[in-house]
Amino acid sequence: MSETSDVEPGTLYVVATPIGHLGDFSPRAQRVLGQVSLIGAEDTRTSQTLLSAHGIRTPLQAVHEHNEAAQAERLLARLRSGESLALIADAGTPLISDPGFTVVRAARAAGVPVRTVPGPCAAIAALSIAGLPSDRFEFVGFLPAREAARRERLRELAGLTHTWIVYESSHRIEACLADLLAVLGPARRVCLARELTKQFEQSELAPLQELLPWLRADPHRQRGEFVLVVEGAAPVEADEALPAEAQRLLELLLTELPASRAARLAAAYTGLPRQRFYRQALGSAADGE
Repeated sequence: MSETSDVEPGTLYVVATPIGHLGDFSPRAQRVLGQVSLIGAEDTRTSQTLLSAHGIRTPLQAVHEHNEAAQAERLLARLRSGESLALIADAGTPLISDPGFTVVRAARAAGVPVRTVPGPCAAIAALSIAGLPSDRFEFVGFLPAREAARRERLRELAGLTHTWIVYESSHRIEACLADLLAVLGPARRVCLARELTKQFEQSELAPLQELLPWLRADPHRQRGEFVLVVEGAAPVEADEALPAEAQRLLELLLTELPASRAARLAAAYTGLPRQRFYRQALGSAADGE
């Protein structure tokens, strides 16, 4: 790399862009995007507005979920020829519930250098202000759009004992919180963060029995882009350990079924609470890793 350049030939740069506040567009990110040969962008119109505002005139190429596989080979050919390229999302860090994985994987497989230009990420931003344990957490991304599938997914997540994070849209946020309340119960705490780094940024940490009424109390609270940071379930206490026969039944079911279905069938057969089986199933899966 020369003294006047922030990019190296034949290198792919994964560049984070602002999720709201333009002041979060780092000087290094701007320099890299101004110096690469081409930028792969999720939506070229959205990205063009951001880049033009900062005087960046690098050509854009659409790279989204519908064309990423086809674009990966084209971009790889340019990287092999010695060009430096960048990937950006509409906002935040690429690949985090955004396109880019196929391109990065192809570059890795081909031995092409991949470098990060880190910056904003809505999930990490929300976690940092949630007031929930952050020593271990799981990023879930978007939940299914349909209620039945969403509740099934939430039942799979309900037994996690660490913090987990989901994204949600404005037109599903109320239904999502209602499903969280139904599946996780009234006492589970959730931090709702919306419009992070934007003018109307807001976050609220409360038990679900309070959070859903809080959301419904003001229509403005249902607008924008949402991150939900969910408190983990209480760990299984020693006196909640399954009886030996129930444990054996669960182990047999887990050889053929996912944890959620195995727990449901074991609970139906024994009459013991499904959550006890599910927490044990999750613990067994973790022990087997």
